[in-house]
Amino acid sequence: MTFSGTGPGPGLRRTLGVRDAVVVGLGSMVGAGVFSALGPAARAAGPGLLPGLALAAVVAYCNAMSSARLAARHPASGGTYLYGRERLGPFWGYLAGWAFVVGKTASCAAMALTVGAYAWPGQAHAVAVAAVVALTAVNYGGLQKSAWLTRVIVAVVLAVLAAVVVVCLASGRAGAGRLDIGLSSGAGGVLQAAGLLFFAFAGYARIATLGEEVRDPARTIPRAIPLALGIALVVYACVAVAVLAVLGPDRLGHAAAPLADAVRAAGAPGLVPVVRAGAAVAALGSLLALILGVSRTTLAMARDGHLPRVLAAVHPRFQVPHRAELAVGAVVAVLAATVDVRGAIGFSSFGVLAYYAVANASAWTLSPAPAARVVPVVGLLGCATLAFALPAVSVAVGAGVLAVGVAVHAVRRRARRRTE
Repeated sequence: MTFSGTGPGPGLRRTLGVRDAVVVGLGSMVGAGVFSALGPAARAAGPGLLPGLALAAVVAYCNAMSSARLAARHPASGGTYLYGRERLGPFWGYLAGWAFVVGKTASCAAMALTVGAYAWPGQAHAVAVAAVVALTAVNYGGLQKSAWLTRVIVAVVLAVLAAVVVVCLASGRAGAGRLDIGLSSGAGGVLQAAGLLFFAFAGYARIATLGEEVRDPARTIPRAIPLALGIALVVYACVAVAVLAVLGPDRLGHAAAPLADAVRAAGAPGLVPVVRAGAAVAALGSLLALILGVSRTTLAMARDGHLPRVLAAVHPRFQVPHRAELAVGAVVAVLAATVDVRGAIGFSSFGVLAYYAVANASAWTLSPAPAARVVPVVGLLGCATLAFALPAVSVAVGAGVLAVGVAVHAVRRRARRRTE
C-alpha cells in the first residue's frame, strides 16, 4: 500500500469515483442550510436576495476552481490545511486547519441539534447525540458506507425540494412581481446576504479534504467539484425563486421556517410535515459530510504534530482515520448534549471564509501566468469582502478564534525551540 500524502503513517484507500465524489459534495451543500439560510439572507438583502445568491455563487465558483486545482496537485487528506502548508508555509496551513477544525466542530454540533429540533423537538439534545453516534459508526465502517448513505440522503432531500418548488410555482399564490430585483437595502445588505448564503455552497470542500480517498484525483476532483457546485446552484436558485414568488422578500425575511411557510402559503399545508422531515434528513447529510471533513483535516494536522499524533492512525481493515473520527465524534456528542450552539457559531462563517482565502492564496502560487491567477485573486478578494460584510458579532468572534489559534501556534513553536 502506498501513501500519496505527506507525513508518517499509512495512506487511505482510494475508493471514490466521480459520481460518489459529486454526491459527497451535494450531501454537504444541499443540506439544512437551504431550509434555513434563505430567511436571514432575505432579511439582510430584501429584494436583493437573488443578486446576493448570484454573488455567493461567483465567490464559491472561484473557491471551487482554486480547490480543484490544488487538490489535483496535492491529492492527500487535509484540504486547505495541506495546500496552505505546501504552497505558503506551515503557519498558513496551520491557520487554515485551525479555522476549519474549530469552526466546523461547532457546526457539527449545531447540525446535530438541528436534526433533533426537527425530528423530536422535546428531546433535541438526546436525538442529536444519537445522530452523532450513529453517523460516527457509519464513517468508522468505511468511506463506501458513508457514500452509500449520502446517496440516499441526497435523493430524499432533492425529492422534497422538488416538491416544494412544484407546489409553490404551480399554486395560484405565486406572483412574478415578488421577484422584482432591487437594492433597497443597499450594497451592504446584498453583501451580507451573499456572506450568509455562501456557506450553503461551501460543501465542495469535502471533496478536496477526501483527496487521498479519490481514485485518479488529478482527473476526478476537477470534474467532481464544479459538477457538485453547478447542481447545488441550480437547486438553490429554483428554491429561492419559488419561495420568493409565494412569500415575497418581507415575509420570507421574517419566516422562522421559510420552506414550510412557503408551502403552507401556497395552499398545501399537508406538505409541511414532509418539509420538516426533509430538513431533518438534510441536516443528517450535512452532519455526515462535516464529520468526514473534520476528521480528515484532523488526520492531516496530527500527522504534522499540530494535534496529538495518536490521531493519525489509519484502521488496518476499514482504511479510515478511526481515532480522528472517534475523537471528533466524542467532542461533537459532548457539545450536542450540553450546549445549544445553534445561535453561537457565527465565528464558523468567518472561519470558513478565512479557510478559503488561504486556498485562493495557495492557488495563486500554482502558475505565474496572469490568466491563471485571475480566479484566485477574485476568490481571495471575494472571501475578504464577504467575511467583513458579516454581522459585527460574527466578525469579532471569528477574528478572536483565529487570534487564539495564532497564540497557540506561537506558544508551541516557542516550546519546541526550547527543547531543540
